Amino acid sequence: MFVYGQRRWELKIRHTNRHEQCLTALLTNQVHHSLHPDSSVDGIDMLHLRSTVALNELLQTQLKRPFARRAAPAAAAAAACFGTVAPDGRSPGRWRSFAAWRAPQQVVGKQGARGFCSKGDGPNDAAKDSAAEKRRKAGILPSLEDLLFYTIAEGQEKIPAHKFTTALKATGLRTGDPRLKECMEMLKVTLKTTSDGALDRHLFKKCVQSNIVLLTQAFRKKFVIPDFQPFCAHIDELYENAKNMSGGQVADYIPQLARFSPDLWAVALCTVDGQRHTVGDTKVPFCLQSCVKPLKYAIAVHDHGTEYVHRFIGKEPSGLRFNKLFLNEDDKPHNPMVNAGAIVCTSLIKQGASNAEKFDYVMNFMNKLAGNEYVGFSNATFQSERESGDRNFAIGYYLKEKKCFPEGTDMTSILDFYFQLCSIEVTCESASVMAATLANGGFCPITGERVLSPESVRDTLSLMHSCGMYDFSGQFAFHVGLPAKSGVAGGILLVVPNVMGIMCWSPPLDKLGNSVRGIQFCTDLVSLCNFHNYDNLRHFAKKLDPRREGGDQRVKSVINLLFAAYTGDVSALRRFALSSMDMEQRDYDSRTALHVAAAEGHTEVVRFLLEACKVNPVPKDRWGNTPMDEAVHFGHHDVVMILRDYHNQYSPQESPADKQNAENNLDGML
Repeated sequence: MFVYGQRRWELKIRHTNRHEQCLTALLTNQVHHSLHPDSSVDGIDMLHLRSTVALNELLQTQLKRPFARRAAPAAAAAAACFGTVAPDGRSPGRWRSFAAWRAPQQVVGKQGARGFCSKGDGPNDAAKDSAAEKRRKAGILPSLEDLLFYTIAEGQEKIPAHKFTTALKATGLRTGDPRLKECMEMLKVTLKTTSDGALDRHLFKKCVQSNIVLLTQAFRKKFVIPDFQPFCAHIDELYENAKNMSGGQVADYIPQLARFSPDLWAVALCTVDGQRHTVGDTKVPFCLQSCVKPLKYAIAVHDHGTEYVHRFIGKEPSGLRFNKLFLNEDDKPHNPMVNAGAIVCTSLIKQGASNAEKFDYVMNFMNKLAGNEYVGFSNATFQSERESGDRNFAIGYYLKEKKCFPEGTDMTSILDFYFQLCSIEVTCESASVMAATLANGGFCPITGERVLSPESVRDTLSLMHSCGMYDFSGQFAFHVGLPAKSGVAGGILLVVPNVMGIMCWSPPLDKLGNSVRGIQFCTDLVSLCNFHNYDNLRHFAKKLDPRREGGDQRVKSVINLLFAAYTGDVSALRRFALSSMDMEQRDYDSRTALHVAAAEGHTEVVRFLLEACKVNPVPKDRWGNTPMDEAVHFGHHDVVMILRDYHNQYSPQESPADKQNAENNLDGML
């Protein structure tokens, strides 16, 4: 029965084995008889049904043959009539003909049924259905901007600007990150138009829309270090442990190095996603010295390829002091990390150009590696290095005598260029980005620019692992198991491939020329976290894995979900759903949020879980009770009616697919 104007329409059908033929005839306009209330057609007797129920019921039955896929002729269409019945059940004696039925083009599962049913639930229900359909099509995630707003707002209507920036820093991103430039500029402009320094949803979306993908990844913990704050706390603890160490001597072979205080100590890290953390004297400039060797080797390989570079330089650890006048059996320097190899490597960069052009070329590379953060030059250090560089001049002449340079190389000019590169200044912060670029396969994590080829990064890290720590290289590879390069200024450039880059700096050196505090920090880091190249990620249970979310994360999510359902907090539930939380999670009694909401009588929560989240309406807890049982037991009749409606529409076979689709909703957009 359906309403048309002031009358009710009745479809009179007897559910017999011929219902397929009859329904097909109706839907293809092949019925040439008027369905009078007092008549029957080919075994169709009087059964008063609502049309939507009847058609749905019939369409759910397995048909013996598909519907005809053709339109009915006009004459036949005009003959398809329905009898009208007055509200008191009497026939008014007049007929109303409908020719709106046409053969369906195709029938696809459950959704095809809606196209054949007349809406018969009242005049206002069409608008309700339209709104529901719009919400369904929009889904529970209208936009990534909404996701971000609800995540940060925590149920409030506005977000204070300082709350947004504080939450942003907690993810590891900085407000000065080049990737967030548009967002931060728009935020400054927008705050000038607000009196309270807070952003409503519209203003917030306007600010973040340019960088929404990056921000969503950050707040959904999709970065390489998902729980960044706890990891930073561990780094700070390791920093303090190393700070208490004494011993070591500050390098004094040139005055510029001897002037540094032995108390200076800094650690900075940058992940491959651009998460940053610094502790200590991270803004004090210092010279790279030998830490520049892997970088200029990477530039040479990037420009010329591995094969060409290793025509002039070997790949083996020397087993000797870094400044020995010694070559391998092929009369080549052993590797690019000793002075002889670094001098030859310097001669391969921008061959034929002047020293000024070469220096600008390398500085441009350094700036890109550092994401345009601080890279300077200490002329005083350069002058001192050149004045006290007798050993390096001796090595240069030895290399020239053995014809180790490319043809036409000016050895003295190359040595000047070598001293210049050793005198390039950085801070711990900028050097950590350089290390992170190596960890990220040659892409700068804070600019996204490709600086080095994958081949050059791979070869550089391989040689850093085997030869980067002077005569301590074997010990460091054994205990720490990560690529690193130390310098006489007190720096250690450490790379955790595919995770992060770290720069440690403290001037006091041990007898092998490595930073005392830096070595201790690296050793402690690998003892705490499973960053060693040969740590077994599956069976090293005693070590932390910062790349995974905390083990209590799922427990917290279940507690928060069920508590929100208990209190009727739809805003919190919406936030959980938007962040792709599994809304069908169960507690130790196998009770879901729908169980709790039904027991408490929260109709809005029940509607949200069923309509927006598409949860299973009939889950059973450990005692076999469903949400319907809970609602009946506690006398919540409104909830019973809602659950009954959704129970009739629910198709269990579709649940896994719907659930998987909801879980992957955001991931597919990123």
